[in-house]
Amino acid sequence: MIAALPLGKRKCAKHKRISILDNGNLRIWNATKSDAGLFTCMARNQFGVASSTGSVTIKEATVITTLPTTLDITVGESVVLPCQVSHDPSLELKFTWFFNEQLIYFGNHEGFFEKVGGQHSAGDIMIRNIQLRHAGKYTCAVQTKVDSISIAVDLVVRGPPGPPTSIQVEEITDTTASLSWRPGPDNHSPITAYTIQARTPFSLGWQAVTTVPEVVGGHRLTATVIDLSPWVEYEYRVLAGNTIGTGEPSKPSKQARTKGTSPKVTPANVSGGGGSRSELVITWEPVPEEQQNGPGFGYVVAFRPHGATGWMQAAVTSAEASKYIFKNDTIQPFSPFQVKVGVYNNEGEGPFGPVTTINSAEEEPGRAPTRVHAKSLSASEIEVLWKALPWNTSKKRVLGYELRYWTRSEREDTTSVLRTVGNQTSTIIRGVKSSTTYYISVRAYNTAGTGPPSPTVNATTKKPPPSQPPGKVSWNTSNSKIILNWERVKALENESEVTGYKVLYKKNRHSRPHVMETNTTSVELALPTDEDYIIQIKPFGEGGEGSSSRQITIPRIPGPNAVGSASKVSTLSALSTIALSFTARTSL
Repeated sequence: MIAALPLGKRKCAKHKRISILDNGNLRIWNATKSDAGLFTCMARNQFGVASSTGSVTIKEATVITTLPTTLDITVGESVVLPCQVSHDPSLELKFTWFFNEQLIYFGNHEGFFEKVGGQHSAGDIMIRNIQLRHAGKYTCAVQTKVDSISIAVDLVVRGPPGPPTSIQVEEITDTTASLSWRPGPDNHSPITAYTIQARTPFSLGWQAVTTVPEVVGGHRLTATVIDLSPWVEYEYRVLAGNTIGTGEPSKPSKQARTKGTSPKVTPANVSGGGGSRSELVITWEPVPEEQQNGPGFGYVVAFRPHGATGWMQAAVTSAEASKYIFKNDTIQPFSPFQVKVGVYNNEGEGPFGPVTTINSAEEEPGRAPTRVHAKSLSASEIEVLWKALPWNTSKKRVLGYELRYWTRSEREDTTSVLRTVGNQTSTIIRGVKSSTTYYISVRAYNTAGTGPPSPTVNATTKKPPPSQPPGKVSWNTSNSKIILNWERVKALENESEVTGYKVLYKKNRHSRPHVMETNTTSVELALPTDEDYIIQIKPFGEGGEGSSSRQITIPRIPGPNAVGSASKVSTLSALSTIALSFTARTSL
């Protein structure tokens, strides 16, 4: 250490390590413990003598014991940067860290940096989950009141390569593309492979493609992508990899279209049929644009009657087309044709697809159903019956029947329609209005359309069922019987008369109810009284079922172990009687 004291102009003993400076200060070189003590400076002139005494204390020098080094770390790992010192125990230490000469503020930097030196003489830091951007020079500076010192550590971070640059498409054929690019930084781990990815306007994302890499000139790399589709726009990107992993991709290349060639893919699901009289309808799924192989794409439709030798052909010039209709008055209804569909574009003709058989359009049924009869089942249902036409596979086959029904205030051409399938000879029209006359006609139909209508019949729906539910429901038990009583329901003038009642009972809410019908206002159910029961009562008449009573619950009431006296049975019955209002529940 060096100690210097102000002395002014005065005499002082000479020493190799001690000298008086021109300004009168005293300098001590390489101070040691033995230099500690009191120093007195005396000055005199013609007026007298003056002196000053000072104390010198010698402290141990601060020394960083950690050796400078270079650390090598991989992306994602954590590392501790040491900073250990020896120092005078009476002095306080202050540790400061710099990254590439910029002060590190702990608590910032997204939590990557953390102080971990737990001892007074250690200022270690940890870098967690190291990233490539953390590579560089780290400096630990240590300061006390009397001295300061620093040490630097170089941190090398190894990681996946950086993205390649300057990707270009050099040469294109109908199925290949030659690419070139410049390698990006290897991030301290040699690049071992490149992956080329491609995408088209039709793909869902980037997909790896087959490559054949080679090095050209050491600065620019090339590869040839194969198995591409003709006449499709591709863009490419390159990713580099090393032993640590695969890096970020390059920026995409400009879009480049492969050259065209004649089409190779034929339409799928060739079928058809139906249509109007004297028509042959042929349908298919259009070929996707990425498989059309060139501009000017279209279809060639070939067809011939079954058993004929020559083919008739027609060109369909729209690439989006999915149907062709051949119309000729000489075509017999529902006659078989052999059909095949091919493709072409400006580069030439492609193949035909497999041959399939398609029937020409049918003729609609020529006769109307007979013996049509309609009757009302309830206020909302009408049953219609008819005699079926012959069921066969002739040129005027029947696929089912169409019912049209309407009221007097409706027009026949805007009425409701109900269709049946197969050789069915009856059906029920549901959801109609009560107390209303409906007019009904029946027609046979097939793929060509409907045949002539049957004579019109009519039916008038029933009056609506009673709107009032049974009231004053009561019950009592006797031995293993439950006796129910209720008040008779009176229908309103515009409602159908009550012809009976349905008693629905079940053991719990989730079981299916049992139904008992009666034309009286009481019923006796032979049910065990040691189980709970849920019961409802509905009136019914020719208009259907009416409104239900409220749900009642009959709780479990164990009967006597033996046949008791009449008085005991009578008492039990009286105690078991309960009014409906005490047991109301939701509907069954």
